[in-house]
Amino acid sequence: MVTSWVNSAERIGSDLHLELTGPGGRRAALISALREAVRSGRLAPGTRLPPYRSLAADLGVARNTVADAYAELVAEGWLTARQGSGTRVAERAEPLRPAARVPKKAPPRARGPRHDLTQGTPDVSAFPRTAWLASYRRALQQAPNEVFGPGDPAGRPELREALTEYLARARGVRTEPGRIVICSGFAHALRLLFGGVLRGPLAVEAYGLGFHRHVLAAAGVRTVPLPLDEHGARIDRLARERAVLLTPAHQFPTGGPLHPTRRAAVIDWARAREGLVLEDDYDGEFRYDRKPVGAVQGLDPERVIHIGSVSKSLSPAVRLGWMVLPERYVEAVLAAKGEREAWASVLDQLSLADFIASGSYDRHIRRMRQRYRGRRDRLVAALAEHAPHIEATGIAAGLHAVLRLPPGTEASAVKAAAWQGVALDGLAAFRHPETDMPVGDGLVVGYATPSEHAYGPALEALCGALPPP
Repeated sequence: MVTSWVNSAERIGSDLHLELTGPGGRRAALISALREAVRSGRLAPGTRLPPYRSLAADLGVARNTVADAYAELVAEGWLTARQGSGTRVAERAEPLRPAARVPKKAPPRARGPRHDLTQGTPDVSAFPRTAWLASYRRALQQAPNEVFGPGDPAGRPELREALTEYLARARGVRTEPGRIVICSGFAHALRLLFGGVLRGPLAVEAYGLGFHRHVLAAAGVRTVPLPLDEHGARIDRLARERAVLLTPAHQFPTGGPLHPTRRAAVIDWARAREGLVLEDDYDGEFRYDRKPVGAVQGLDPERVIHIGSVSKSLSPAVRLGWMVLPERYVEAVLAAKGEREAWASVLDQLSLADFIASGSYDRHIRRMRQRYRGRRDRLVAALAEHAPHIEATGIAAGLHAVLRLPPGTEASAVKAAAWQGVALDGLAAFRHPETDMPVGDGLVVGYATPSEHAYGPALEALCGALPPP
């Protein structure tokens, strides 16, 4: 009778790959292979070896062959054997192979900044570990078996249903689960949309993330800068473009919402031109001194693609985002994504669905809104005390502020901040290379990034780097 290798009772212990080659029979070959595995460092000191029966079954040799090999290597000092502890690689004070040449010491790495005030990252120390773990456990326990197979490129229905309810309630988005496609974040959404679904040129705000422009350029999309003023993007300057990318809830990075008349105007433009609005709702949940600004998508769901993620509200480590699509684009986006989910973890999708449905997401947002408002207020108070000539703008919402500087001082202020150990960006870093629209000098300060204990010293260092009146 042939014994199945998989079902054999002798399949116990850990796996160990050995090549039994060379003269002298199986016992000699096994001893030589084990010596070489230890000598080369592949088996580190203290590593527990498989039991006799397990290794014998793996290698197709007699149990006594393994027992004899182990015994000889114990006698030679390569291995140790103790009752109840099994056979292990011996702990040795000296390496068993000739000492290698000691490489020259590499020069020490330059230390990073002591204070991180860059934009774009929430306070990662505030991640709701306990609540997220509870959602993860519930999601795992309740998950149907199909969850552990290939993922649906549209995303798990549980998450799309939870997002439908949440986005309607919190952001004024009008949609249904079948028009939501899950992605891994905003950049992934751009790659999907311009990987064969949409074509350029694309109008973009004159100041924005260069990374997004690079993603579009890699897809062969030309971006056309759209001027800004105190009311947001100049919709009246849209020309022959058929699509425009906006941050209407809180213009990035200058701050401020798109004026209501311009929200209506961009929808009128899209209807007249058969055009499309891409709405980047990157931090729409965080507002402090103003009424909530709903999504532009609510004005016309067939002319707007609403894109969001949890990178600011929860953590960039949770690689989940979503596109709320006009019906005519759903199939094309799914085709661009492929037959199987290759980006967003299905288990994380289920966890986020539970996190939203259980109310944990709303509680986390409210808690972080209070924390970030306190951070914003401390920044304003520090400026009033130490640099009253510096105005902070764009502070009614979001996770960053723009500190307006005297003309011609931005570059020197960024350098001074670096000398103080402060990482931040100047406004010029976000300027579209083809725009001729200046918005003045300024520093973009991300007040959400530091942990609570690090925020006070960061503000002190920042104030020390600001130019005098």
